[in-house]
Formats: sequence, C-alpha cells, structure tokens
Amino acid sequence: MISALWTREAADAEDGPAAAAAGRKNMLLLLQLRWIAVTGQLTTIIVVHSLMGIRLPLGSLLVAPAALIVLNLASLPYVRRRAVVKNGELFMALLCDVAALTWQLHQTGGITNPFAPLFLLQVVIGAMLLTPWSSWLLVGVSAFCLLWLAIDYRPLDLPTGYEDSLFDLYLWGSFICFALIAVLLVQLVARIARNLRDRDAALADIRQQAAEETHIVRMGLLASGAAHELGTPLSSLSVILGDWQRMPRLASDPDLAQDIADMQAEVLRCKTIVSNILVSAGEARGVAPAVTTVRRFLEDIVAEWRSSRLAGTIRFEDRFGEDMAIVSDPVLKQVIDNVIDNAAEVSPNWIGITATRAADQLVIEVRDAGPGFAPEMLEKFGQPYQSSKGRPGGGLGLFLLVNVLRKLGGKAEARNPEGGGAAVTLMLPLAAVAYAKDGR
Repeated sequence: MISALWTREAADAEDGPAAAAAGRKNMLLLLQLRWIAVTGQLTTIIVVHSLMGIRLPLGSLLVAPAALIVLNLASLPYVRRRAVVKNGELFMALLCDVAALTWQLHQTGGITNPFAPLFLLQVVIGAMLLTPWSSWLLVGVSAFCLLWLAIDYRPLDLPTGYEDSLFDLYLWGSFICFALIAVLLVQLVARIARNLRDRDAALADIRQQAAEETHIVRMGLLASGAAHELGTPLSSLSVILGDWQRMPRLASDPDLAQDIADMQAEVLRCKTIVSNILVSAGEARGVAPAVTTVRRFLEDIVAEWRSSRLAGTIRFEDRFGEDMAIVSDPVLKQVIDNVIDNAAEVSPNWIGITATRAADQLVIEVRDAGPGFAPEMLEKFGQPYQSSKGRPGGGLGLFLLVNVLRKLGGKAEARNPEGGGAAVTLMLPLAAVAYAKDGR
C-alpha cells in the first residue's frame, strides 16, 4: 500500500496546480504529525530523566522540541493563508525534522540510541510526499546524519545498576520506537488515503463537468447550424407572404388577408427565435448588449408570460430591495423562461415567482402547485435527459439551466416544499451581470 501511495503522490507532483493544492494538505498533515512527535519526545525525556533516573543534558536536549514547537506555531497561520504549498517547502519542513532528530540523538548516545531508526520514518514520509529527486536527497541527508552520529555523539551518563541491563534497556527503547513509528505511519497513510479519495472525487466532478460542457457545445453547434439552415426558408416565406399581401386578388378577400397577416406574424416570430439562438451562440454581429435593471429585467419576463398564456396565473413578489443596473443576458432570460414553462406544464393555474437579494446574489425562486419532483429527479437534478415528461430530449432545459448558471458563477437547486408542489431556486452573483458605466 505504501509503495502504491508513493507512486500516486509522485505522479501528482507533475500535475502543476493540483499538486500544489495537495501540497497544502500535506503540509498541514506534517504539522499534525510533528505535534505527535514532540509529545512523544517530551514524554520520553520525562520518563527517562525523572522515573528511570538517567541524567540527561536537559538544557541542550530540550532545544530541539522547543524549536519544533516554535516552528509549528509559526507555520500554522502561514500555511492556512496560503492557497498552495510547493514541494520545496515540504522538503525544508522535513529537513527541519531530520535536523531536530539528529541533535537529540547526538546528545543521547548517537547511533547506539534505540530511537535512531526514527530516521527511517522521515525517509518514508519524504517518499510519500515529495517528488523523486527531493525524496532521494532526503535519503542522502538522513544517511549522512546517521553516519555522523556513528562517529561523533555524547554518551549517556547511566547511573550505577544499569550496567547489567543495557540490552534490556535497548529492547524497551526499540519497542517504544517501533510503537511511535507505527502510530505516525498509520496516521500518515490514513490521511493520505483520505486525501487521495477526496482528490479522486474532485477529479470525477471535473470530468463530469467537462462531459456536460462538451455536450453543451455540441448542442450549441446543432442549434446554431439549425438556425442558419432555417434562416433561408424563413426569409423566402417572408418574401412570398409579402408578395401575397400586395396582390389585389388576395388583398380584396378579408379572410385571406387576415390569414396572410397571421402567417407573416408567425414567420416573424420564428425569425426572432432563430436570431435569439444565434445571439446566444455568439454569432450575431452589431448587436449591442441591452442595459437594464434587475427589477425591469424580471418584470419584463413576468409581463411577457402574463400577456401570452399565463394571464392571472403568475404571482410575482419583488423583495430584491434597491434596484441596480445590469446587462440583460438573452441566455439568462431563456433559462428563466424554461423554468417558468416547466412550472406552467404541471401547474397551469398558479405559479409563484419570488425575487430576493442575499448578500451579493440575485435569488429567484419559481414555485408551482404540481406533484413535485420525484426523488430520483431531485438526486440527479440538472443532469441531461433526466425528466418525468417521458419524451426524447426531456430534461435538457434544466441541464442548460444548471450549466448556464454555473458558467456565471451561480447555481440552481430544486426541492419539494412542505406545502406541496415544487420549487426551483436560481442563485446568480450580481457581479456576473452588473453594468459598469466605465465599460469594465
């Protein structure tokens, strides 16, 4: 397991920003392990010096844990402020731990100290968290320190009575060292495994978003191509109908003249829809963005629905507060229209629309008196082809809604209120549509 984690962490180091973000988590993990190590060091010093009666150079020995405590206290706020921590910073943190361990062993018997295998712990941590070159460099530094401790160290001043039990003391020390290494490694491996699971979940979400965005691009290309293809026959129909309106034989018949006028109006409506599709696809030319306000934008949408087929059906509550200027986005209007249209299909007699302001967000809630969302719909809200309408292409409206809002920095949520029906809440950062007079 350790070798697998080593391989995956080393691969992460090549991933740029993702590795830097993981580095911050790894640094926080090192700080937590350091607290455990310092606690173990102080406990060991107290037991050996006070209970076992072995005189230790406390003045110089306590320098290392004190330095580690100061380092941890200084590093914690620094790391919390940082968005990323690089490999070099992790390497320096581990070098500090190696230096502290070397100093403590130098004061307490050098390589003959049963806690000398703690160097192996530092090497394993480095192999898991660092890039290959820095982990090998840490191996070299640790080996050099261990070699130096074999040559130069301060022997322990053992009191009378311990001469015949040196081997037993070494075995007990080795057992405690093993327990400390085991505890720290379990903590480390468990946390790294959790970080890997979190990373895998985040990558799965990113892949899902990428797949959805690819789907949106394909739909946009399809809609744009269809709009271009429909433009020519619609223009031809408009010309033909215009010619018919000017023909005396047809103009003299009131019924035919009215039918032609209605047909011309419907053709014009179709051309407007095609133009809106091209505007949404970014293919229109010379169309300046419309500047309006939040209140006027929402009132225009409500008025349009009331004047069409929802007269007396929509109850609109404006709780937004102080109005503000925005740039009217045709795509945003389309997704709001789609939510209202879905509500009208299941609740033709009543639709409630509420606009509020939460901090710097525009919150629009659309409620209906229908049967509500099925549990599987709530679970997969916003995914393509998730619909209760039972027809091909169903669910694409909510799919586009979720993705358009996500592109603008917002989100959409669905729920079934306690009073019955369904509610869809749209949350949009006002900064995404705010109008700046200086054009920025």
